[in-house]
Amino acid sequence: MSMNTFGHLFRFTTWGESHGPALGATVDGCPPGIGINEEMLQVWLDKRKPGTSKFTTQRREPDQVEILSGVFEGKTTGTPIQLMIRNTDQRSKDYGEIAQAFRPGHADITYFQKYGIRDYRGGGRSSARETAARVAAGGVARAVLADLLPGLEIKGYMTQIGPHGIEGSRDMAEIDNNPFWVPSATTAEKWATYLDGIRKSGSSVGAIVEVVAKGVPAGLGAPIYAKLDTDLAAAMMSINAVKAVEIGEGMNAACLTGEENADEMRMGPDGPEFGSNHAGGILGGISTGQDVVVRFAVKPTSSILTPRKTVTKSGEDTDLITKGRHDPCVGIRAVPVGEAMMACVILDHLLLHRGQIGEGLRGKIG
Repeated sequence: MSMNTFGHLFRFTTWGESHGPALGATVDGCPPGIGINEEMLQVWLDKRKPGTSKFTTQRREPDQVEILSGVFEGKTTGTPIQLMIRNTDQRSKDYGEIAQAFRPGHADITYFQKYGIRDYRGGGRSSARETAARVAAGGVARAVLADLLPGLEIKGYMTQIGPHGIEGSRDMAEIDNNPFWVPSATTAEKWATYLDGIRKSGSSVGAIVEVVAKGVPAGLGAPIYAKLDTDLAAAMMSINAVKAVEIGEGMNAACLTGEENADEMRMGPDGPEFGSNHAGGILGGISTGQDVVVRFAVKPTSSILTPRKTVTKSGEDTDLITKGRHDPCVGIRAVPVGEAMMACVILDHLLLHRGQIGEGLRGKIG
């Protein structure tokens, strides 16, 4: 059994391989009557596509999305939406040497151990190229959210690359002005120098990405097995190369006292107001109405030019250098992917909430 579908009511199934003819997503559960077209989705895919700067893979893919079904006269019909993105710049010959050997730190070996066969051309389904389909599905989710929650804003950015964090105060206006999606022009300049050295050495480095959703209404999520943060953690952890996820204060909560960690409340003119947001906008698996804050850590790209010890399919020891075009920091292009997954989860839980509770909230405070 292969698990290629994510979501409950708003669901998407991704398909395709890195070096196949195309990849894409089948989106099901989208409400009817939502205005959508390929240009709207392309905005988000252009943020993720390769070759946008010297700090990403130089594979040249236009990532042009095609809508094959589920939309009529510019509006969703309520039937499955089929999205396709054609691959146009594959160089499968670059992967000839790993046909028989496994890249250390990569899913090559586990895919083979599980299935007994693997697509070694770029890693097949284990390639981060799969995330283009998620971004397309996230574009559909954003279109629905714009209709149902017009005040919602989802923003992702990098907070760390290798050992280097953001220096000084954050300026969110700078996120779209640099290749790292970092809210600091000064930090972007220093990161550029650092990553250029990593890139020229043929190595790679990891990163931390933060995604914030503003305008999320209170009440999304359910106790125990349908927690909003449970699905957010699963969504972010499912992104290729992600090795850790935090909600709100995350691991740092273990360092705080009860007095420090508790988000105190006072009654405001429009309801309860919180003095802090250590919980990341979620308590007991249910949104509080505050910003929903998620962070995830992306490991260094496994494909590097430094020789690494490994084994072959026949069980022999060997050293391997991975050729091809690879991201020196895959965290850069993970930012729009994290935004897309946030959009899909928020919409899914909004639809679940409406299905059980209806519009608004059941419990009135004050």
